[in-house]
Amino acid sequence: MAEPSTIYKITILYMLDRAEHPLSNTQFVDFFLEHNYTDYFQVQNALGDLSDAELIHSKKTHSNTLYSLTRAGRETLGFFEDKVTEGIRQDVSEFFSRHKTALRRTNTISADYYALSGGSYAARCQASLDGRPVIDLTLSVPGRVQAEAVCANWNIRAEEVYASLVDLLVQ
Repeated sequence: MAEPSTIYKITILYMLDRAEHPLSNTQFVDFFLEHNYTDYFQVQNALGDLSDAELIHSKKTHSNTLYSLTRAGRETLGFFEDKVTEGIRQDVSEFFSRHKTALRRTNTISADYYALSGGSYAARCQASLDGRPVIDLTLSVPGRVQAEAVCANWNIRAEEVYASLVDLLVQ
């Protein structure tokens, strides 16, 4: 029987292989905690080990980290996929089914901010559909608090903002 930490890593690789989009740190934690597989710290250790080994790729934003499977990760999963039990496979499938809308929204709408010279900030808001960019909007704002607000509101209201912009610009 494989070590629990090895099973966690293989499960993460399996999830990324089955996902339609990159998965967030929060989504992994939710999965493992929801099924009482392990705790937050073990999930973080597994993600860190996989990232260090370049089996997964991480992209950090101000509020979360998104992970995707590398070619080496896919090859590694191929060697160990038989270690993913039928129960884990079913739990992953059910998790994706139950959270399909939230998973898609989290991974098709993104926002991040960065500092500009002079103390102002830029908030970059993006949305994609079927892997194609729909909108990529960067707003310059006076400070970090405003940049954080833009990012938070984009994550909630992206569809509404996009529809409003299209209405205004095609008239």
